[in-house]
Amino acid sequence: MLEKSALYVVATPIGNLSDISLRALDVLAKAEVIAAEHVQNSKHLLAAHAITAKLIALHQHNEAAVAGKIVALLESGKSVALITDAGTPGISDPGAIVVQRVREGGYQVVPVPGANAAICALSAAGIMNPHFLFYGFLPTKSGLRKRELTALKSHPYTLIFYEAPHRILECIADMIDIFGAQRGVTLARELTKLFETIHSGTLADALSWLQADTNQQKGEFVLLLSGAETPDKSEISDKARHTLTCLLVELPLKQAVKLTAEITGENKNALYQLALDLKTGEDAG
Repeated sequence: MLEKSALYVVATPIGNLSDISLRALDVLAKAEVIAAEHVQNSKHLLAAHAITAKLIALHQHNEAAVAGKIVALLESGKSVALITDAGTPGISDPGAIVVQRVREGGYQVVPVPGANAAICALSAAGIMNPHFLFYGFLPTKSGLRKRELTALKSHPYTLIFYEAPHRILECIADMIDIFGAQRGVTLARELTKLFETIHSGTLADALSWLQADTNQQKGEFVLLLSGAETPDKSEISDKARHTLTCLLVELPLKQAVKLTAEITGENKNALYQLALDLKTGEDAG
């Protein structure tokens, strides 16, 4: 039996209908009401598993209003399951508003984990960087998209984006403008579906690959962009070297190093070694 007066946030397949957990099926079969992003789309999934339930529509345009109805259902003692067309609710999909309202009402929210396109793509990309930043969908207009990409340019983490097929070419072109043609990227399209494709290379290579075959421009995309290379902390900039040299004229070595590190933000140990080298050079002179 499900908990009464509880909202179950249920992940559903992103393509292959078999990618649903036994627990998710049990919850959907027993929930008294299922709130679905698009009722007709969800009926196909439920029918495939012989699940019949009362469905109500909850999507980005009505979520705030329907959230109140779901709270009322919970207040009456009913159990409600929340699903979207594909993947995990609240992750670049509706769900966050209703979850917040339910929690504010003092009712239980139970996550039922499962498919997620970003994690699915990441697991098959072979990216060694253990850290990633999930962004989701970029702005649809080029100017705003470039502004967001510029803000992300220096991050050393793998950057994960979702993109629609009709914007994929212009999105890659904007990424080349901001990150450079040689930044690494993995494109994952139609994950878990018949024409699933995962392609890795540079941004320039990705654009050429997409342009060479219009079939590769179809379907929903996950883009995994390599993070920015972190600077070698042992290397000292000309600015830091000049600052340290000036401070050493007036201050003791340790104090000069400390102030230089604070002013420039560069590695204190490397600055200390440079200070020793400079002092040794002076003594030798």
